[in-house]
Amino acid sequence: MEPATESAGDRPRPVGFAGRTGWILFDWASQPFFTLVQTFLFAPYFVNVLVGDPVHGQALWGYAAAAAGLIVALTSPALGAIADASGRRKPYVAVCSVGLVVGCALLWLAEPGPDLNLTLIFAAVVLATVAVEFATVFTNAMMPSLVPDHQLGRLSGTGWAVGYIGGLVSLVIVAGLLVADAASGRTLLGLEPLLALDAARHEGERLVGPFSALWYVVFVLPLFLFTPDRNGMLVSAAPVRDGLRRLVETLKNVRQYSVVVRFLIARMLYVDGLGAIFAFGGLYGASLFAWGPMQLGLFGIVLALAGSVGALAGGWLDDRFGAKSVIMVTLAFLSAGAIGVVSVDRESVFFVLDVAAPAEGRATFASAGEQVYLFFAVVIGIMAGPLQSASRSLLARLAPREMVTEFFGLYAFSGKITAFAAPFLVASVTAASGNQRAGIAVILVFLLGGLALMWTVREPDGK
Repeated sequence: MEPATESAGDRPRPVGFAGRTGWILFDWASQPFFTLVQTFLFAPYFVNVLVGDPVHGQALWGYAAAAAGLIVALTSPALGAIADASGRRKPYVAVCSVGLVVGCALLWLAEPGPDLNLTLIFAAVVLATVAVEFATVFTNAMMPSLVPDHQLGRLSGTGWAVGYIGGLVSLVIVAGLLVADAASGRTLLGLEPLLALDAARHEGERLVGPFSALWYVVFVLPLFLFTPDRNGMLVSAAPVRDGLRRLVETLKNVRQYSVVVRFLIARMLYVDGLGAIFAFGGLYGASLFAWGPMQLGLFGIVLALAGSVGALAGGWLDDRFGAKSVIMVTLAFLSAGAIGVVSVDRESVFFVLDVAAPAEGRATFASAGEQVYLFFAVVIGIMAGPLQSASRSLLARLAPREMVTEFFGLYAFSGKITAFAAPFLVASVTAASGNQRAGIAVILVFLLGGLALMWTVREPDGK
C-alpha cells in the first residue's frame, strides 16, 4: 500500500508501513479474546462445566452477551462523538484496554466448587466484551487517515485476516502446547504440555483468560508506539459537551444520511445473526458431539484458517467490485451455511438423512454428522471475514471525514443496540423448547433480514 497522509491538527504527516502495521496488529492483539474466550474454549467450559447444564448454561451465556451488547449500544455513539470533538483516539483505546485486560484476568477465578462466584465471572465476561468493543470503535475510526479510499478494502481485509491468524496462532499455542487432553495427558499436537496444569481444577480452560490478557498487552503496543493519532485535548468538559451536542445534531438531521442509516440498520440485523453464530456455534457442536477441548481446539484452527483466507480475498474483492457486492454474496452463503448447521443432529444430516451416531473412542471428526457440520462451519468461516471487513470499509467510505469516529460509534450502536436480541431469542427459544437446534435456527431471521435491506443501499463511486 502506498503511504497516505493524516491531518493531525494543522500538520499533515505521512502514515508509513509501521503506522499501518500498528493499526493492523490491534486485530491480532484482540482476536484471542474472541477465539479463546468467547467461542472455542472458555465459553463451552462455562456452559458445560462451570454451569453444568448445557441448556441453562447456553441461556446464561446468551444473557451475558446480551448485557454487554446493550451497554455498548447505549454508550458508543456518544463516546464516538466525544472522541471526534477532542480529536484524539488513543487515550480512549488505552482506557478500554485496561478494562479488557482486567476482565480477562478475572476468568482465572472460574474454578468449579463451593467458592465459585458465578456473578463475578459473569461480570468479568461482560466487562471484557464491552471494553474490546469500545476499543474497536476508536481503532476503526483511524482507517480513513491511514490509506486512500481505494485501498480501504485491502486495509480492512488485511486487518481481519491478521486477526484470524492471531486467533489461530493463539489457539495452536493453548491447545497444542499448554492444555492437555484429560484422557491422554497430551496436547492437541501430541506433546507433553509445557505447563503442569491441573485438569481436575480445569486450569487449562481457566488459563485462556489471563493468556488473552497478556497477548493483548504485548501486541497492542505497536498501535500506541507507531500509529499516529490526531492532535487534540484529553477528555474534558469542552469536548464532552461539544461531542454530545454534535451527536444530537446528527440525530436531528439523520435524513441527510439516509444511505448510511439504511446500511446501519441492515448491518444491525446481519451482525446480530453473525455474532450469534459465533457465540453459539461452538457450543452447539460441543453439546451435539460431546467435543472436548482438543476437538474444539482443532475446530477453531480450521475455522480460523478459513476466515483468514476469506478476509484476504474479500479485501481484494472489496476494492475491485465494491463492498456492497461482497456483503450481499457473503450473506447469501452465510444463510445457506446456517441452514446446513441446523440440519445436523447426532443421528441425522440435512434434516432427513439418517447417519450413525458418533461412537465412543472414535477418531476426531470421524462421524458423518461431524463432517457435515464441519463443512458448513467452514463455509461460515470463509464468509464471516469478508462480511465484517467489507462492512467497516463501506462505512469508512460513507462517513464524513470530520465525523468518522461518531459514525463508527453509530456503527457499533447498529451492531449492538439489538445485539442482545439474537442471543436473547436464542437463549429464550432454547430454554422454552428445551432444544438447542430450535434456538440456533432463530439466527436465520437476522441474516435474511439484513440481506433484504442491504439490497437498498447504494455504494459510493457507483459500485
